[in-house]
Amino acid sequence: MSEFYTMKIAGLERNLEKFPVSDTLEIGAFIIFGDVELTVEGSKELLKKVPEFDVILTPEAKSIPIAYEMSRQSGKPYVVARKGKKVYMKNPLEVTVNSITTQHEQRLILGQAEVDMMKGKKVLIVDDVISTGESLKAIRELVKKTGATEAASCAFLAEGDAAERTDIIFLEKLPLFFK
Repeated sequence: MSEFYTMKIAGLERNLEKFPVSDTLEIGAFIIFGDVELTVEGSKELLKKVPEFDVILTPEAKSIPIAYEMSRQSGKPYVVARKGKKVYMKNPLEVTVNSITTQHEQRLILGQAEVDMMKGKKVLIVDDVISTGESLKAIRELVKKTGATEAASCAFLAEGDAAERTDIIFLEKLPLFFK
């Protein structure tokens, strides 16, 4: 039988199913896909907390709905750092990352069109959950490589020790569950 962690995000109650990531650790799985109500309300609340920015950057894939909705509400464009090189990507810019939820090395890639859109701009980094900070570190490296500056880094949730960080903006703390 599944166990759940109940929390409020942007005033909305959600039950996050717990999943093991090791023999001693479980996480509450935050899946934004399909949750339009939370995507809209959470994006609205997060936009109230972030500084001025020109472009939104998000890693593929779970945070794309958040970036889209924040873009729609703010009128600012968004860019997705892809996990794989696409044939239409000219002069790809690439960094690697190891994330707690994927359990293997990933790549984040921008094409020349995205680099041009970001160069010289203030970029708001958007993710769904910031946990170990490895994905954030990689996406920040991409921002630097494009010649842009980071306006801020934000997420709906800060998991575990990430909630103690002072370099991120988030809506709620998500605990880690140790066995």
